[in-house]
Amino acid sequence: MSHQLWKCFMKSRQFRKWSLIALFVAALTSGFATASVAADPLRIFAAASLKTALDEIAQNFSELHDTEVSVSYAGSSALARQIGLGAPADVFISANGAWMDVLEEQGHVRVDSRRDLLGNRLVVIAAKGAAPLSGLNALPEKLADGRLAMAQINAVPAGLYGKAALEKAGVWRALTRHVAQTDNVRAALALVATGATPYGLVYLTDATADARVSVVFNIPEDLHPPIVYPAAAVSDNDLSFGFLDHLQSTPAQSLFRSQGFIPMGAP
Repeated sequence: MSHQLWKCFMKSRQFRKWSLIALFVAALTSGFATASVAADPLRIFAAASLKTALDEIAQNFSELHDTEVSVSYAGSSALARQIGLGAPADVFISANGAWMDVLEEQGHVRVDSRRDLLGNRLVVIAAKGAAPLSGLNALPEKLADGRLAMAQINAVPAGLYGKAALEKAGVWRALTRHVAQTDNVRAALALVATGATPYGLVYLTDATADARVSVVFNIPEDLHPPIVYPAAAVSDNDLSFGFLDHLQSTPAQSLFRSQGFIPMGAP
């Protein structure tokens, strides 16, 4: 073989060698990218009062669809602000319509995906075994120097509903100095459960989530606006819509009902 032919032969071998290496690296890199995308969880932002039921529902969805589901719980107001500032979320479940309205007006949720998911009830709680209250007008005297735990009254839905009920019952002024405000309704529950405050105003579903407390008064529904939990997709992720449908499936609604929520049915 001539020297020139030998050089051409070696060059072609080297070319094939480096081409194969390049293809291998490209395939490997592509595999990593695909794995990275597949590993991204479905991100749910949900009102803190949903935690007990939603943890199980999210786990069921994760197993059915072989995908990771990450749920962030907080007051609806805090979550809405985070989404408004660009926090990555796929689904938002609020404890009232007002915060969903804000995000809808800002263009952060898919309007065509929005649905009313659940209802709830407001109750006054105390330590397990505490005597029932005769009514909200008995609270000022019962509290004495103690505190009434409530979610933030000017932002968090449970606090907004609670303040409205106390105002309509005519006892808000007498209770104002007794109120201990918290970032979300589960934090208000914790204050009562740990004995830090003698009474708390929370959702019925929160009361059923902790065996250390009991309901001492069911607040009449006509004392506050209707409690409605809307849900909507924030992203265009197909799984977002699948999760919304899953929330209204028979097993999910049965679980919500067992926790004290009032399912509002399929759209």
